[in-house]
Amino acid sequence: MNAIISASDLASDLTGANPPVLLDVRWQLTMAKATGEPPYDGRAAYEEGHLPGAVFVDLDRELASAPGEGGRHPLPDLARFGAAMRRAGVSSGTPVVVYDGGQGWAAARAWWLLRWTGHPDVRVLDGGLPAWEGPLEKTVPTPAEGDFVPEPGAAGLLDADAAAALARSGVLLDARAGERYRGEVEPIDPVAGHIPGAVSAPTTENVGADGCFLPAEELRARFQELGVSEEARVGVYCGSGVSAAHEVLALAVAGIPAELYVGSWSQWSSDPDRPVAVGPDPQ
Repeated sequence: MNAIISASDLASDLTGANPPVLLDVRWQLTMAKATGEPPYDGRAAYEEGHLPGAVFVDLDRELASAPGEGGRHPLPDLARFGAAMRRAGVSSGTPVVVYDGGQGWAAARAWWLLRWTGHPDVRVLDGGLPAWEGPLEKTVPTPAEGDFVPEPGAAGLLDADAAAALARSGVLLDARAGERYRGEVEPIDPVAGHIPGAVSAPTTENVGADGCFLPAEELRARFQELGVSEEARVGVYCGSGVSAAHEVLALAVAGIPAELYVGSWSQWSSDPDRPVAVGPDPQ
């Protein structure tokens, strides 16, 4: 099954016999607390116009728990996550399509969570809302309650120790901007740098100028250049487990399974006993 869907294919599926449930997960990483600016309001953007029938899902409240020892976006309480999905009309036997404002990070976080908790058919709208050429609506729908009950998988999730081990035994990709990986700047977390052994792989390089994913063969070539092989176990982290989900999605498009370190750098850097590497060298 494809991990992404084009806007044209989605438009066709919405008129078919088994239309997908649509989840709108508009969200942006914000520095509002530091700058004094009002934070981005995804719900307000949703209410200004969304795909017909789409239900808004709040990343900070429904796709993550409160910031703490687990990082800035730790795993959500599964009961809360399941209730949010059922409220949105998600059932195990119904396809789901997730989209956001175009960056793809938030939609990928929802995609990863649904896949990790057992949903068999979930895709991300490639290019997000900007790729959609159909009508938008402002009406907030009230779909019939879904039946999806999240059941976490045994694979696909890394903790800090597993990420450190994978950096030595496989390929651990750092999805943040290169300057944050190198430790030149760190606007959010307490320490600059990267997990020793991790390879810099900014997630922004997985998409083209239109915000859509590069073709699968180009993504495969990119990851091969970063050391990914058929034999290698692959993991990804970022600042707080959001943009890294987008890289896991890019790897899926390329046909490469990968695991996600949800705590990511926000958790790693909060522990003074964990080692930190700086500069362009993984070590």
